[in-house]
Amino acid sequence: MRNAQNETDVMPEIWLVAGTRPEAVKLAPVARALASEGRMRPVIVATGQHPEMVGQALATFGLTADENLTLTRRTGSQPELLSGLLTGLEEVADRRPPAAVVVQGDTTTTLAGALAAFWRRVPVVHLEAGLRSFDLGAPFPEELNRKLVSQAATLHLAPTPDAAANLRAEGVPDENVLVAGNTVVDAILTVTDKSTTVHNPELATLLENATRGAVKLMLVTLHRRESWGEPMRRVLRAVNDLMAADPELRVVLPAHPNPEVRSLVREELAGTPGALITGPLPYPELAATLAASTLVLSDSGGIQEEAPTFGVPVLVLRDVTERMEAVNAGCALLVGTDRDKIVSTAKELLNDPAARTRMMSSGNPFGDGAAAERTEQALARLLGLAPDLPAPFRPATANELAEV
Repeated sequence: MRNAQNETDVMPEIWLVAGTRPEAVKLAPVARALASEGRMRPVIVATGQHPEMVGQALATFGLTADENLTLTRRTGSQPELLSGLLTGLEEVADRRPPAAVVVQGDTTTTLAGALAAFWRRVPVVHLEAGLRSFDLGAPFPEELNRKLVSQAATLHLAPTPDAAANLRAEGVPDENVLVAGNTVVDAILTVTDKSTTVHNPELATLLENATRGAVKLMLVTLHRRESWGEPMRRVLRAVNDLMAADPELRVVLPAHPNPEVRSLVREELAGTPGALITGPLPYPELAATLAASTLVLSDSGGIQEEAPTFGVPVLVLRDVTERMEAVNAGCALLVGTDRDKIVSTAKELLNDPAARTRMMSSGNPFGDGAAAERTEQALARLLGLAPDLPAPFRPATANELAEV
């Protein structure tokens, strides 16, 4: 009979590869589920793409990375990033070969993790598989990244039935696809179960005032590469227009760390009364801000997935989205970066509670809080540790929501 140490020694290691905060947030519930079940050992590999933000996000869930890559960035180019990631991942794999590699979403880290695993003939598991905007230029370069990862993946964990349908339309066999739900719902439910300390005093006061209805709060997040420059300037000027028209409106804008984004945000909004520009917020504080908001303007995929949990309408600052489930469920509206359209649509929602109510979903079309559990079970089945795939996530139907 083996002792506990020997059992641990032979436990297959599952890499969870994270380079950005959204990846860390969405992989954290999977790491916890793997550790809790005890059939496989989670190995969190932080690639160094956004090292501080990844570490901060993992800490929210009581986690730290098991492996940390150090990247040398001189030009900031995609080729430089991809080559550094591949070299670093290969060095780690030589020391501790994985039984499977889980990559999430569509970043350069995701592509690198999939390639590194595929070249070693290690199964690639794609979490949040099947999202498609059907436009290689938006989001750029993410749309191509996720299509390439789909070609390498052995197991496709789609967040929704629509995402699974995209994969099947591309020829992925049914037996390789599971509708798992999106682990971001697991993550945000975990965070909102706990009390949150807001470290920025100005933000803390603002959230308190918004929660008791003294002001209207609008969360704004901008980072998509295709929005840099003039499109982002149009959005920021629309925000200024909205604030000038409504003295009760307050804005929180966590500025992305990219210097080009930060510079433009400060150029357009710095000094505007009622606008609070912060650095990237810790995930619990971002969740608290989202929960206190009347309206959100965002080009973030994660926000589109998280906001329905709180019943907060989202204006999507993109012309196309790979998350049409939110639009179809009435939780979000596509407004692009047209200044006049943003202003007119936001004004209606800010000033008409009934219009906001019509956009509030009685359920989240992206998940039910059990996606990480399904992911653990699917991984166990992939490695021969469980006989069957779990039952898939099924979003509530319109009739079911009407009965809530």
